This record gives sequence, C-alpha cells and structure tokens, in this order.
Amino acid sequence: MKKELRFGFALMAFLIAGCVYMLVQAPVITNGHLGLLMLGLVVVAIMLGFPTAFTLMGMGMMFGWFAYNYNTKQILDLMVQRAYAVMSNDVLIAIPLFVFMGYLVERANLIEKLFKSLHLAMARVPGSLAVATIVTCAIFATATGIVGAVVTLMGLLAFPAMIKAGYNVKVSAGAITAGGCLGILIPPSVLLIVYGATAGVSVVQLYAGAFFPGIMLAMLYVGYVILLAKIKPSLMPPLSEEDRKVALPPLSESLSKSSGPLALPALFNALKGKSGVAAPGKTVLGQLGITLLPAFFTVALMGVIYIAVTAPVEKVDTRGIQEMGMAGADAGSTEEPAEKSGGLSEPESEDAGGLQEPGADDAAKKEGPVAKAAAPQAPAAEKAVAPAAKESAKPAPSAPNAKAAVAEAQAPAERLPVPIAFWIGLVVVTAAVVFFYWIFSFARLEIFKMLLSSFFPLAMMIVAVLGSIVFGLATPSEAAAAGALGGLLLAAAYGRLNFGVVQESVYLTAKTSAMVCWLFVGSSIFSASFALLGGQEIIEHWVLSLGLTPIQFMVLAQVIIFLLGWPLEWTEIIVIFMPIFVPLLPKFGIDPLFFGLLVALNLQTAFLSPPVAMAAFYLKGVSPPHVTLNAIFAGMMPFMGIQVVALILLYVFPGIGMWLPSVLYGR
Repeated sequence: MKKELRFGFALMAFLIAGCVYMLVQAPVITNGHLGLLMLGLVVVAIMLGFPTAFTLMGMGMMFGWFAYNYNTKQILDLMVQRAYAVMSNDVLIAIPLFVFMGYLVERANLIEKLFKSLHLAMARVPGSLAVATIVTCAIFATATGIVGAVVTLMGLLAFPAMIKAGYNVKVSAGAITAGGCLGILIPPSVLLIVYGATAGVSVVQLYAGAFFPGIMLAMLYVGYVILLAKIKPSLMPPLSEEDRKVALPPLSESLSKSSGPLALPALFNALKGKSGVAAPGKTVLGQLGITLLPAFFTVALMGVIYIAVTAPVEKVDTRGIQEMGMAGADAGSTEEPAEKSGGLSEPESEDAGGLQEPGADDAAKKEGPVAKAAAPQAPAAEKAVAPAAKESAKPAPSAPNAKAAVAEAQAPAERLPVPIAFWIGLVVVTAAVVFFYWIFSFARLEIFKMLLSSFFPLAMMIVAVLGSIVFGLATPSEAAAAGALGGLLLAAAYGRLNFGVVQESVYLTAKTSAMVCWLFVGSSIFSASFALLGGQEIIEHWVLSLGLTPIQFMVLAQVIIFLLGWPLEWTEIIVIFMPIFVPLLPKFGIDPLFFGLLVALNLQTAFLSPPVAMAAFYLKGVSPPHVTLNAIFAGMMPFMGIQVVALILLYVFPGIGMWLPSVLYGR
C-alpha cells in the first residue's frame, strides 16, 4: 500500500475512533453529540472521495431531520430557505465573472510570452529560471485565480526548461507548485470572496488586506530561491551565454555595430543621419519612442506627485455659517441669554414669570389676549435685530470693499512650497533613469518590447480591476464585470478570441461556479443542522472552558486549520469550519478581517500538503515520467515552511495586512 493511502486511512481511523470514544464516554448522548458525530463523518466521507457539496447537503438533511424530530416538512423548508439565501447573495456574483476573466486570460496565450520575457530580464539573477517562474506564476495567478490552470501551464512551459538547464527536480517542482498557489491569496481571489460571504466580512476590505501579505509571501519565495542558488549553485546552475542571448532585428543589429550597443544615443544618431546606416525615419522614430517610454512615464509620475504635494489647502468660508439656534446673534456678545436666542426662541407663556420684561404683564392686561402673546416677543425681537444690524453695518458700507472681497474669493489659492523630500526623490529618480539608459542596450530594448506586449497589458488590467475595488470606485461584482470585458479585449488583441475559446471559457466558468455555489448550499444546510443539534454550543462551551487568552485561541485555531489543510482542500475548510470558528471570534475580541487574512495565508498549505495536495497532482499530470510524486512532495516542503514563517510574520506584525484597510476604510 502506498504511503499516501496509509496516511489517509490512518487519519480516517483516528477520526472514527475519536467519535466512538466521545459517544462511549458521554453519560447521555444528546443532540450536540450527534452534531459532533456529523462533523466527523463528513470529514471521513470527503476523504473517501464523496462529492463535498452533496455530502454536506446529505449529512445536513439527515441529521437535521433528527433535530426536527423526524418532521419532513421542516427539513425540506430549511433546504429551500438556505438554497434561496445563497441564490440571493449579491457577493457571489463576482465569482463567475472573475473565473470567466481568468479562463479568457489563460487562453490569450500570454503566459508563454510573459515567462520568456521575465526569464530574459532576470537572466543574471541567481536561480533566474526559478525566480522568473515564481514571478510569472504570481502575476498570472493574480489575473486568473485558478490554481490548476497556472500549475498545469507552467508545468508544460517552465518545468522542461528548468530540467534542461540542469535545475534540481525538487526545487523546480516546488517553485512551480508554490508560485501557482499564490492565486488563492492575492486578489482577486475566489477564496476571499467565499470567506467574506461565509463570515460576513467585506470582500473589498479583504482584498485590501490581502494585497501586501500576498506580495510578502511571493518575495519570501523569491528570496529563498536566490539564497539557495547562492549557497548551492549546483541545484540551479547559471544560464549559459547562449541562453541569455537575445536575437536582434536587422536595424538594431546594424545600429549596434555602427553606433555602439546603447540604444538611446544610437537611435538619436540614426534620426540625425549620423549613424551611417540607411534606415526609414518612421521606423527609427518608433523605436526611439519605445526607448523613451520609461522616461516619459517617470516625468508623468513625478508631475502627478508634484501636483499632489503642492496642492493648496482648501479654505472653507464659514462666515455665513452660524450655529443652529444662533441666528442673528453676536458670538462675542456679553448680553443676556435672551438676546442669543434671537428669532428662534419660542413664544413665552403666561407663566414665564421672571423671563418677561418689566411691565409686560400690565400691557397684556390692557391690550387683550393678542397683545398678551405678542408683548413678550417684541423686546426680544428688537434685541435680536440689533446685533444683526451692527454686524451687517461693519463690512459692507462701500462698493470697492465688496469688489475687493469678491476678487479675493475668486483669486486662485497659492500653492504650498515644495517639500525637501520631493527634491530628494526627484534627484534619486533622475539618477536611476540616467543609470537605466546608461545600461539600456539594444538587447534590453528587445526584452522591454517583449514585456510591453506581455507583462504590461496584464498588469494594467489587474491594477484597474483591483484599484477600482480597493479605492471604492466599483463593487467587486462591477469590477469583475469590467475584468471579464478586459479579458475579452486581451484575447481579441492577441488574436485568440473566437467562438471556440468563448464557448470553452463559458462552459468551464459555469462548471466552476456551479461547484462553488453548490458548496455554499451544502455548507448552509450543514451549518443550520449543526446549530440545530447544538454542536456549535458544545464547541463554544468547550473552548471557553479552557480559559484561553486571545493569543492562545488564535494559535489553536491556526494550528487546527493548518492540520486540516493536509487531508482537506480550502473549499471544505472554509465552508465547513469557518461557521464554527467565526462565532467564537467576538468572545476573544478578534477582528474577523484579520482572522480571515491569517486563514487565507494558512490555507496556502491546503494545495501544498500531502496527501491531498492538488498542485502536486496537477504538476504530475504534465511532468516527464521520471519525475515521481514523492519528488514533487519533497520539493513543496521547504515552501510550506516559508508559508509558516509568513504566517508568523503576519501575526507578529498585523500592520502588514491591516495597514491598507485602516488607511482606506478607517478600520
């Protein structure tokens, strides 16, 4: 029997033994014990290979029927209500749209160009192929969010290239599988949408919070690969000069021989006719425009920063604004309180007593009931008018003064002085641009053109989608719709948009979305039955009886999720166990947003931990025959350790995940 099967059967035996022990030790078997039994049986059934969604639904229906005392109508009503609640959840609209965007981007054939351009751009970095693989996976996983697609494509594209270059099989497999799994953490992530819908947390804030942890994890992967390549070069030998060589077009080849290898001066000489190379002016001008794009972008960026840092402080004219109840009153007046109330004071009643002016009572008696109500108001009105008259008489006796005031109000506000930090930044950026063009050869120009056609369109689409969500310009569903349109435009731009591509993308989108939504329906029915049986109360009572501190509870929860990632996928963990953990968070004063970020980072292990590590099976399906599953598992282990380090860093420094939501949304 294989080791993986022995491990899986041992886990199932442990779960079944735990359930039996719990039932035997209980003095009275209550509905709560049945709820815990249901939880254990669901995990065992999923490990045996039963469909997760329908297993959850079936267990929930069966045990819910027990909870309702065998009332069939009530359990059927529960199923209908829970299914309708999932169907009416607006947050879930973003899932099929993001998935559709991912499948379109996958079929636009961008990943091959992206990997080749990044590989050539990082040719001098230690472990360049593995680094380019991780960066390509991170970018492509961000655009698609589909782990299986990214791992499979990179297995077909990067794995043979790394093996051919003499890279260690374990390191190559670990780089591909770890990089491909970044899509479940870096937005727009389907996992974050599922967690937000399950825990009732804003998906927008989850996206903002997961951005920097995702980048941190990718940087840790890259740092590990570079350090390993430095320490053990035999595992990742440097590329040969032939592999680093970039083929130049005829014009660039001629100019590099006549005017030197640097692109900018050679193109200027060609434009002036001093290069000795006969070249069409339009072609040279186009090449020069591409060469100057980094400079143009830098100038535009510094201009935007200059406008932002020197923008005048907006002054709000409050001269015409007065506090409610102070109409016509002079703020500096030292007169009676009755004067401050002005015309907004209520008419005083007959019983006002000392609040009336002397003699007002006699006048009221002589002049009748109308005068009785009007008499007390007249002196107050006169006194209220007096300060207003004084105030209005102060500033506006002459027309020249009024014109000067209008001109002053219409004059443009003076800009703030430029801070020293801006000039320092400008000097540093200018020096960087000068250095960039000092080493910008024709070979690097060709690599830059490859990046322009592969990396930048994808990056612009990702930034547009995520930026519109994070900065509140669009809801996740609206941004997902824009992303789906962007995927269509990208596929059309690369000549890959046809009926077959759209048909296949729609079919796969419907298949994936149906799986996720059925999971939600099954999870909702399961959670309701679990709560009806009292399983949640037993777990809550048990956890609270341990007397844990918030830190201890957080560590315990993350350890349980880490261990669950070995036999289960992230979908099962989110839909089954998050409804158990989330109600406990207020008891310990833990922010559900921060807890969700820890869970998302922790669930990276679900794709890298045997025996269910799906990334390993995706890679094994497209790898050469001599690459064994055990070698892939061994290659993933160091990256699992890096995930644990990243989890600890996020817990110790919560600002990594919470800083951006606090700045944007004031959390």
